[in-house]
Amino acid sequence: MANELQGKKIAILLAPVGSEQVEFTEPKKAVEAEGATVEVVGIETGDAQTMNSDVNPGETFTVEKSFSEVSADEYDGLIVPGGTVGADNLRGSEEAVDFVHSFFEQGKPVGVICHGPWTLVEAGVVSGRTLTSYPTLQTDIRNAGGNWVDEEVVVDQGLVTSRNPDDLPAFCSKIVEEFAEGKHEDQKRSA
Repeated sequence: MANELQGKKIAILLAPVGSEQVEFTEPKKAVEAEGATVEVVGIETGDAQTMNSDVNPGETFTVEKSFSEVSADEYDGLIVPGGTVGADNLRGSEEAVDFVHSFFEQGKPVGVICHGPWTLVEAGVVSGRTLTSYPTLQTDIRNAGGNWVDEEVVVDQGLVTSRNPDDLPAFCSKIVEEFAEGKHEDQKRSA
């Protein structure tokens, strides 16, 4: 199954500070291992400080493109890692929210883990969808019209969600599968 994503270009978001390191590195490795080209997109280019377990500084990674430099048109899929502070930074950026929303408008597959669904709530794309997240987001998701469930991985019309780093093996497997399938026309209806 190697090279299942050959020719696909995937955007992965990274906040200036606070994205959960393993929720960034593992999905990135998984899609690259299948042949995808991955670009790291964020609020601003340059170094971004990841975290481990939300409180311990992780490694620094480079944001290659800012939201002002890119469009969802350029990508085949999107990955949104969690991390409480990182997810909060992303949902507070109008450019980030617009970028995420564009993937749903175009019916492109999106993988979101842990606290990442905060950005989906802000983008107004969870209504009528079933998804999971870190448990503390369930009220936010329900208030936004989504159906929150406590499962390892949930797929709903090209949207793949998982709860936390323990779910990464299942999450990574499903995002590869959904990115390989490509656009979901039924996803567009609810964006």
